[in-house]
Amino acid sequence: MVEPILEIQGVRKTYSARRSLFGRSAAVDALKGVSLAVTPGESFGLVGESGSGKTTLTRSILRLEAPTAGRILFKGEDMARLGPKALRTLRARIQIVFQDPYASLNPRMTVEEIVSEPMLVHRDILRLDRAGRRDRAAELLALVGLSTQHLARNPHEFSGGQRQRIGIARALAAGPELLLLDEPTSALDVSVQAQVLNLLIDLQDRLGLTYLFISHDLAVVRYLCDRVALIHSGVLVEEGPTREIFDAPQSDYARMLLGAAPKVRVPPATPSG
Repeated sequence: MVEPILEIQGVRKTYSARRSLFGRSAAVDALKGVSLAVTPGESFGLVGESGSGKTTLTRSILRLEAPTAGRILFKGEDMARLGPKALRTLRARIQIVFQDPYASLNPRMTVEEIVSEPMLVHRDILRLDRAGRRDRAAELLALVGLSTQHLARNPHEFSGGQRQRIGIARALAAGPELLLLDEPTSALDVSVQAQVLNLLIDLQDRLGLTYLFISHDLAVVRYLCDRVALIHSGVLVEEGPTREIFDAPQSDYARMLLGAAPKVRVPPATPSG
């Protein structure tokens, strides 16, 4: 049996009640005992509507939120027990690609600075000097379909699809094993979505990456993911191989989502974009 690269065990997250000018808000249970496991080399889809708990779970995996209860393990290590040095090392192995390529890139930085920034943060691990970082940045741009001519440019000079490629290059800079893909194509045009999805598939094959793909887009999840879990109001309602979930959903929630989803096929990628 293959050991999971990421294992989430009974994770709960409760946000305490808060006082405001309008009174006291009720406590919110954002996650209610979520458990799942992602195996090395697979694409695992996490699907849910807005407010379902996807973002809270993503932030918990990144240690930006502390779960109220439960454990999150990376390759068998309880992430909550890691000290600052071990946590910094871990963050080189888990990276994220954000939803909005327009908001996720610093407009004041060049592409070289953006892609090289993780190499500086993790310089104790990567041990690259300035020339080495530049060479690595150029390699990463080539890997995502851009060129060294783009290194000196700023984000405003690129299209949305190109910006997302830069974001992917940045996420790969520290040599991660697991990528969290947070709605990485939802802000893009449909034709550009296809190009980015096919790029992600190619990168996974070439680099042996594992993906946790967070989305509300069922067509995209079906195209990319090997397995899928559906989350609703902080509860995992169904999980299994993608084909089984789509062809024979067991829960009312899954049937509702699939019934409401447009029957869209992701087209083959075209060279531009």
